[in-house]
Order: sequence, then C-alpha cells, then structure tokens
Amino acid sequence: MVTLEKVREAAARLEGVAYHTPVMTSRAIDDLAGRQLVFKCENLQKVGAFKFRGAWNAVASLSDAEAARGVCTHSSGNHAQALALAAQMRGITAHIVMPENVAPIKLSAVEGYGAAITLCEPTLEARETALAKLLHESGAVLVHPYNDAHIIAGQGTAALELLAQAELDAIITPVGGGGLLSGTCIATRGTAPEVALYGAEPAGADDAAQSLASGELVPQLAPDTICDGLLTSLGELTWPILRDHLAGIITVDDDAVRQAMRLLWERMELLVEPSGAIGLAAVLSPGFQSDAQRVGVILTGGNVDLVKFFQE
Repeated sequence: MVTLEKVREAAARLEGVAYHTPVMTSRAIDDLAGRQLVFKCENLQKVGAFKFRGAWNAVASLSDAEAARGVCTHSSGNHAQALALAAQMRGITAHIVMPENVAPIKLSAVEGYGAAITLCEPTLEARETALAKLLHESGAVLVHPYNDAHIIAGQGTAALELLAQAELDAIITPVGGGGLLSGTCIATRGTAPEVALYGAEPAGADDAAQSLASGELVPQLAPDTICDGLLTSLGELTWPILRDHLAGIITVDDDAVRQAMRLLWERMELLVEPSGAIGLAAVLSPGFQSDAQRVGVILTGGNVDLVKFFQE
C-alpha cells in the first residue's frame, strides 16, 4: 500500500539526487485558458522526465542481495532511461525490453546509460512476453514502469514539490499506466485534500477514461496516438487509487497535443514531448469543465524526436 509516509520517504531518498524542478507560468497561456496555470517542469528532470523519481526510489530501496541480481523492465522510453541511469548510478545491471519502433532519441539514451536492450514488436503482449523471458533468463529484479509501490511513491514526489511551490485548486497530469497520477493522488490527498485531481489522456488510448466511466478496469487494446508514453493499461495498484480520488479524466486528440507542444515552445521556450504536453491540451479543451482558477500542470517529459515532429 502506498501512503503519504512512503512518498515522503521517497522524497528523502531523492534529496540531492533528483532535481527540484522549477515551476513556470505564462500570462499568454493563462489568457487562453481563462485561469492561471502553474507548470511543474519535469521535462527538466534527470533523463528529461519525471520517471527518474520512481526509478531511483525503486533502485535505492533494493537490498544489496537484490541489487546484485540487477534490474529488469519494459518501457517505450522514459522509464527505460530512468531505470538505466538509476542502475548505472548504483553500479548494477539493467535489462530493458523496448518496442522496435521506439523513438531513436530514447533508444540512444538507454544505450548510453549502459543497459542491455531487447527489442520486441510494439504490442503490450509482445513486451510482456519478452519481459517474462528476460526475467527468467537473467534472474533480475522486476521494476515495473508503474504497477510498483516504490515507483508510485517516487512519482508522487513531483506533486509533493509542486504543492510546496504553489497554492493550487487543481492538479492535472497525463495518465498512461497511472504511476504518476496515482502518486499525485496520494501526495495531494495527504497534504492538500481540497485540491481537485484530473488525468489527461489521448482519445486514441482512452482506457483510463473508459475505466473511470464504467467503474471497472478496461484494458488498453489497440492504442493509436503520438503520445508514446501513454500506450499502456492501468495496473492493479494504480487503478483503485485513480478510481477513488479523481474528479475526472479529459481526453484530447493528437492535433490538440501538437498545438499544446507548439504553444509551450513558442510562449515559454519549453521543449515538451507529446505525452508531457497533453495536460496543457486537456486544460485548454472544452472538456475541462472545472471552476478551478489555479491549476498545476505537470509537464512530464521533454524527450522529443524533433525530426519526426517537424516532418509532421
């Protein structure tokens, strides 16, 4: 079970290791939104994404015997980079399963951190099959991208920092597997229970929105979106937390995400990847029916494949 105490323990492990990322605002974007937006810039975190928080918390929590076995995971990019760096920092081996269509910038970064990479077909079934085989062969410790208590607690430290940096009425984060949003729920409910919590999700990968609407966990079957970090299903740990604490999940299409990316670049000079910009896209959309006047938006990552983006 993930508690506020576990999030605070994670914050202590991350002190002096992860960056305390800044918050930024933009009057021009506030005018478009009709409210004040406070951006938590996790695109400036180590490995260019919030994922380092959870990865380091998980790796730092391993016993010496567990660490000696190495760690293993599957990831489309940012968790892979984060776990590879965390493992390198502790001096242990990282085995990473990645889809064969992974963005070159993310593949290159994982290679640079010294991880052993296994490529597979870009489906959840293929990733899980390859991971099971790798776990059996390597004997490494699984560090799941989101369905892991240490990961959830580590990701929750971003919201803990944000709430110390700004007074807010609401917080919105992207939702893929739900690790960040679950950690955000735990941190926020424990320290600022009056703050409303929202998720932002691609219309082409809206399993979380469907789950929340039906009250039952709906699996992700055939995602189709440029938000490559939001292609996974919710986990058995993350789903109940989101179900019990969210005010809503807002879905937006890929064009809205592209517009949000461009807006962040043109107005704030922030390079944010599609999965990281979707929170802004959601707040600017007609679907965000909230009376919150001060909204925290967690910009989750900045690892953009610029060649692909500008070709589009």
